[in-house]
Amino acid sequence: MYQNLKLFLTKHRKRIYKVDNKIYRIAIFASGTGTNAKKIIEHFKDSDKIKVAIIVCNKQGAGVLNIATQNNIPFLLIEKERFFRGDNYLEILQQHKIDFIILAGFLWKIPSRLIRAYTDRIINIHPALLPKYGGKGMYGNFVHEAVITAKETESGITIHYVDDLYDHGKHILQVTCPVLPNDTAKTLAERIHLLEHAHYAQVIENIILKEANSND
Repeated sequence: MYQNLKLFLTKHRKRIYKVDNKIYRIAIFASGTGTNAKKIIEHFKDSDKIKVAIIVCNKQGAGVLNIATQNNIPFLLIEKERFFRGDNYLEILQQHKIDFIILAGFLWKIPSRLIRAYTDRIINIHPALLPKYGGKGMYGNFVHEAVITAKETESGITIHYVDDLYDHGKHILQVTCPVLPNDTAKTLAERIHLLEHAHYAQVIENIILKEANSND
């Protein structure tokens, strides 16, 4: 029996070591102040399985860059021509050994090449209940103003995988909140932000750990 166990461990040692020590590295793509990015960074700060490896931003001077610096996380400032018509920065992501891309207020559409490279590994959060109030130009207060103008009684968040269309990929989670009669875009946004901060990082963790367990 001892010999059989020794043979098993010798044969599978490399695989067991790889599974037990895998650290999933994520890239956060953001364009603005970085409130969601900050919550995600805080959530994974002490994780031994998931690491925020890089912040990717398309806007010089964006607040999310300060958050990256404060947390000693490298950042990449990208430019439009290379992102859409060049190499899409895929090689740099691969150099950083990125496993998942997390969109946190990133306003550019993700190129098809990146989507193919990270199929079911790009996750976005949208501040409304998709498929309503999604699509090009629907972000931030534009979404909340549209919800209020339409006299909706509820709004919420949608966490979803990213595909080639705006706000179209498979839904992972939707959480609702009321739209109050006296709401403005600002007050509704505050309620939506609470949902984002309460759920996004945990959903990301659940998805990644599910994959980790499936590889076990």
